[in-house]
Amino acid sequence: MSTVSTNHGEHHHAHHFDSAEAEYEASKFGTWTFLVTEILMFGGLFVGYIIFHQKFPEMFHAGSKFLDWKLGAFNTVVLLISSLTMALSIYYAQHNDKAKTLFNLYVTLICGGIFMVVKYFEYTHKIHMGLLPGALFNPQGAEAEAAFAAYSNLGMYFSFYFTMTGLHGSHVLVGMGLIAWCIVRTHRGEFSSKYWTPLECVGLFWHLVDLIWIYLFPLLYLIG
Repeated sequence: MSTVSTNHGEHHHAHHFDSAEAEYEASKFGTWTFLVTEILMFGGLFVGYIIFHQKFPEMFHAGSKFLDWKLGAFNTVVLLISSLTMALSIYYAQHNDKAKTLFNLYVTLICGGIFMVVKYFEYTHKIHMGLLPGALFNPQGAEAEAAFAAYSNLGMYFSFYFTMTGLHGSHVLVGMGLIAWCIVRTHRGEFSSKYWTPLECVGLFWHLVDLIWIYLFPLLYLIG
């Protein structure tokens, strides 16, 4: 390790980088490259959704009636707040305010937890009604059975619902793990105006997770 001065302040960069600036730029480039692959993955699901929605609009409309848009809207607000607090944690780290950095990271982590708790209740409700993806689709209750009688391919909608929200939820959990890792490192005093790269990279990932939900919410909850 060596110490050099960059526009981010002094930082002990890894030995295989020429400078702290090179390490910072490589970290950002790697993060953005990874995020592009994430966009491509979710993009394929969005394309499939659009194609089948165009073919079976009434069925998608009927399926959306089994989702609670209020819970979806609540989760949207929760994630928007978490994006703000994640950005604030980076801002305060850049200004050497450890206490406020930790506060905002903890709020972000709590928001992620709230989001997953809401999804748990949504999922258990769908499972109870038998509104499961693909071959597992087995509607229970008069309302679900009537919808299935009218649209025999209703399970397709819930295949998209569980695949898209489940994949997104797994990213929320990964993001929460990364935020917890940042919290540990912040407690150790590893971030300051001289070094905040991990916080910024985790923040970029978290913002993408939030952005994907902003698209999922209207597509799944508001199409009716």
